[in-house]
Amino acid sequence: MPPGTPFLWAYADRHSYGAGETVCVHVNTTANRFRATLVRDGFVPVTVWQKGNIEGAAYETPDQCSAEGCGWLVCFSFTIEAGWPSGGYKLMLWSEENSRLTAETILIVRPTPGQGRGRLLFVPPTCTWMAYNDWGGSNFYEGISGPERNQFSPVVSADRPFCRGFASLPPDAPRVALDHVPGLLAPPRYPHMEWAWRTGHSKKYASSGWASYDRHFFHWMERQGYAVDIIAQTDLHYRPDIIDSYSCLVFAGHDEYWSWQMRDAVDAYVEAGGHVARYAGNFMWQIRLEDEGRRQICYKYRARNEDPVYGTGNARFATTSWEAAEIGRPGALTFGLNATRGMYTGWGGAVARGARGFPIYRPEHWAFAGTGYGYGDVLGAASHAFGYEVDGLDYVIKGGLPYPSGEEQVPEGLSILALGLACNVEEGDAVKAGDVFLNSEDAVFIAEILYGETGPEAVDRAKRGSGMIVNFPKGKGEVFHAGSCEWVAGLIRGDAGVEAVTRNVFNRYLA
Repeated sequence: MPPGTPFLWAYADRHSYGAGETVCVHVNTTANRFRATLVRDGFVPVTVWQKGNIEGAAYETPDQCSAEGCGWLVCFSFTIEAGWPSGGYKLMLWSEENSRLTAETILIVRPTPGQGRGRLLFVPPTCTWMAYNDWGGSNFYEGISGPERNQFSPVVSADRPFCRGFASLPPDAPRVALDHVPGLLAPPRYPHMEWAWRTGHSKKYASSGWASYDRHFFHWMERQGYAVDIIAQTDLHYRPDIIDSYSCLVFAGHDEYWSWQMRDAVDAYVEAGGHVARYAGNFMWQIRLEDEGRRQICYKYRARNEDPVYGTGNARFATTSWEAAEIGRPGALTFGLNATRGMYTGWGGAVARGARGFPIYRPEHWAFAGTGYGYGDVLGAASHAFGYEVDGLDYVIKGGLPYPSGEEQVPEGLSILALGLACNVEEGDAVKAGDVFLNSEDAVFIAEILYGETGPEAVDRAKRGSGMIVNFPKGKGEVFHAGSCEWVAGLIRGDAGVEAVTRNVFNRYLA
């Protein structure tokens, strides 16, 4: 930011709050005075709190604030009132001197415990928000860390603002999954990155955040008349009992990062008779949390060389792929699918001209009741509900139907309902090295994790994947998983098939 540029940034001190708890807001601004408004960002927005003439102050921000936090002082605070319904709340700030100077952040108001019967409990992937948030220069993908200031940071802090585009977006903001089918020899394009560059948004706005995914899913559920409460993903880790009374847990969008304790909470809930409806993709990495979730750790590709838990006897908590042998807890055991067998489709040069929806193999399943779909029909193709990252399994086709291959652990009784293709590299005659966003890093890493080697044959085997819809019983409960980040695109675009399947699952699990 050039010297002398006015600025206004803010963050709250926690992801979620219950009634009676105090929200402390940290602000850094050149504005002398500003005003603040808190709106429940539901299908029908409701303003619940506002305050004007707040005094601003400017602070120096640490160079490594992405990992260490900003350290700004608390500027103002307010209390969550008992009458405020659970939901996602947008806190908006405006300079009193310059109305174009604004800031916004998202916080979650938790429900009162024990009142969940007959209600959906939506769990936005706040840990994936943290992983992609690049405010301050670093996240789990790129950064200014390391001796040459060119590495991603394996530690990210919640004590910083969200990057531009995480809290709100204009309706014309492109999604990662392409809204058109490229010509046969057209080189890969990335419209969301081009738009972000033109408009000053973070290029990660389309990968994660309330605005791209969770807000749309929340609005659709409320618009359909479902009673919905919301908790932060970190509440699964620190307040697992909050989910016990609910009929159905809902996960959606890009849901990539989980802690061991979060999986414990969901597994126990389902075993005891709970239901999980997951319309999300990219279940990939184990994380560790510190400081009530304000610090999040994931060494990812570098874990075996850098994560300090190796050699301590606690390697099962290593922050690498759930499919790593040392963890001993494959992702499919919780949600039926995993990211290492899935990954990219429908954008850039990754299956750019593919199905765009889920090809259906078992149309007789209850999830498709009343839709009219038959064998081979494609669910969600018109709305591109299949992408941009998907989850799958290794599989075989017998008699025209897919089955788990038996090469990995999956829940007993799992049925593959639909299946489309994915890959971990960008390929094709129009794809030129150096002109693509993806390289071979994912394929090489997955080859090492799954096959223990990174030679050409292993990488070639690892680079192909799939995205699936699966259903399985577990203990006294049940899980339905449509493994696609872009399922929500079907709801945004009013895709009748995607909406019908979503309702079928919810209605069954709420009955």
